[in-house]
Amino acid sequence: MKSVRSTKNPHHGSTFEAYLKEEGVLEETTARAVKRVLAWQIGQAMKKRHLTKSAMAARMKTSRSQLERLLDPANDAVSLESLVRAASAVGKRLRIELEDAA
Repeated sequence: MKSVRSTKNPHHGSTFEAYLKEEGVLEETTARAVKRVLAWQIGQAMKKRHLTKSAMAARMKTSRSQLERLLDPANDAVSLESLVRAASAVGKRLRIELEDAA
């Protein structure tokens, strides 16, 4: 006869978000994910408009190295002002909103 395993996974049936919250990294993980998505969206908008990084930096009135930091999905140290200028430079606007926590 097979033995029945008596230990159960405490996370079985819970959401990934609940797990991240339990581990104390939900806010950090969410912020990183948002930054990665924004960097990707800006990069895609640049491609659609055939904008080089140099042209994009000029439109933003910033340096190319600053634009590189903004487009780096791993770099979380980007100001809202930079994101707003980048969005504007590709004909978009940045929208941020608060929603009720679950």
